[in-house]
Amino acid sequence: MSLQAESMDRELIPDETVRVARAAFPKGSRAMQLRDQLGVVYADARFAALFARRGRPAEAPWRLALVTILQFAEGLSDRQAAEAVRGRIDWKYALGLALDDPGFHYSVLCEFRARLLGGGLEQVLLDALLAACRAQGLLRRRGRQRTDSTHVLGALRLLNRLEQVAETMRAALDALAVAAPDWLRAHTPADWFERYGRRVEEYRLPQGQAARQAFARQVGEDGMRLLTTVFAPEAPPALRALPAVEILRRTWVQRYLVWEGQVRLREPKDQPPAAAQIVSPYEDEARYATKRGMSWVGYKVHLTETCDDDLPHLVTDVGTTVAPASDVDQVDPVQARLAARDLLPATHIVDTGYVRTGNLVTSRQAYQIDLLGPMYDDRQWQAKDPDGFDLAQFHIDWEARVVTCPNGQRSTGWSESRTARQGGQRTQIHIQFAPSACAACPVRARCTRAKAGPRHLTLRPRTEYDALAAARQRQTTTAFRSQYATRAGIEGTLSQGVRAFDLRRCRYRGLAKTHLQQVATAAALDVSRLADWWAGHRPVKAKRSAFAALASLN
Repeated sequence: MSLQAESMDRELIPDETVRVARAAFPKGSRAMQLRDQLGVVYADARFAALFARRGRPAEAPWRLALVTILQFAEGLSDRQAAEAVRGRIDWKYALGLALDDPGFHYSVLCEFRARLLGGGLEQVLLDALLAACRAQGLLRRRGRQRTDSTHVLGALRLLNRLEQVAETMRAALDALAVAAPDWLRAHTPADWFERYGRRVEEYRLPQGQAARQAFARQVGEDGMRLLTTVFAPEAPPALRALPAVEILRRTWVQRYLVWEGQVRLREPKDQPPAAAQIVSPYEDEARYATKRGMSWVGYKVHLTETCDDDLPHLVTDVGTTVAPASDVDQVDPVQARLAARDLLPATHIVDTGYVRTGNLVTSRQAYQIDLLGPMYDDRQWQAKDPDGFDLAQFHIDWEARVVTCPNGQRSTGWSESRTARQGGQRTQIHIQFAPSACAACPVRARCTRAKAGPRHLTLRPRTEYDALAAARQRQTTTAFRSQYATRAGIEGTLSQGVRAFDLRRCRYRGLAKTHLQQVATAAALDVSRLADWWAGHRPVKAKRSAFAALASLN
């Protein structure tokens, strides 16, 4: 399909559409307000790379992008969204369509999303909206922003281990039946049609431990036989590249082993970590994770929004990760994406899960951002004991590479080590004191509980050490508590996303499609907040319960 030349009258709305829409919606609707306040948000030129130069004319991408946002704003399916384009006057107004415009087939929306993913342009859905808001003065550079995450449930059926391996075998056979039916028929034993001919469910599986173990071994042997056949030199090479066959191979590596010539399920202790295990043959990127006592299978989404008091609170960044990904490793990616779009804040407010010394330093040095969040406390027993000598009571001479203890003893050793970690290397400085000096120290019990040997200290590099000390000092102040209280507002954003936009449920399968859904959801959430802002509704502070308010009176 090809793009038509972008018409100069796309800014215009047919007179009859305007007249009828104004009569039907004298106060306007969300879709009409979006068009009136921000104009045509999207431009076909942004999507030109997704279409061929020749071919049947495609639907205008700017309209499809706007329909996608309105669709997610109202929680509509593709079919319902296409019907809204045909039948809703306010949508025709927003899209600049005549009242008798027949619209398009609902499958066009699915094709449009596929084009966005193929071209890596899903971010345009949010970026173009934010650019229009900036032009209207609704988005401030170097203001305040806050970030938090929530879980996203994958679009899958939860399977126990026996269901999973049998269903994985069935999925591989289904894929092979489509790709090479004649080849599969020639290599399929008759009993496979009975065993894998229909969906595997718990109530159909054998009962009793011995019977279930026998069934698991049978499925394992069947899978090994199928993989051996598919990867044989005489088998069609294309079969090995089928995603379902690759998932079968990976699942068998994770779930089975060959012991004394027999195939058997691995014991739980022999399996890879839960965060690395495939949980469904139809959604191999979803992962199991736990957080604060809650468990789920799917993904995690990180939302960043503005929180300046005199402007609407708009989502500026969306990060979608696998479920087990740590929050602390997302700070730099979030800030890098904001920097690429010239949306960096001056203050970035996050909770403890996002804060570590490296993030404090990187935020300040690379992006000139004040990363504000509570640092973890010193967990050493010396810091918890009022009489203990914690690290803060040692004097560090960084230039001379010498540390002096509270009793006046100078260190005798200073060495560095580097360990690999996600996102780079971690550098640590190791400090040693003379064993004889520590053994004779009159206050040794306040410094170390070791029965023998001197006190050992582990330091971070100076920039991280100073950043950590400053952060711990700042979080004891009233000013910090007042600034950090603003972070609570992101909880309301996540709540709104869950209640109004189904933020925690995947519509689609796979990390890339889930991210597209989250970007569209964030744009829809922004449209909703803009409509409230234009209607005169301003963000309100979180309400306190009557009982909690009593605390301020004591």
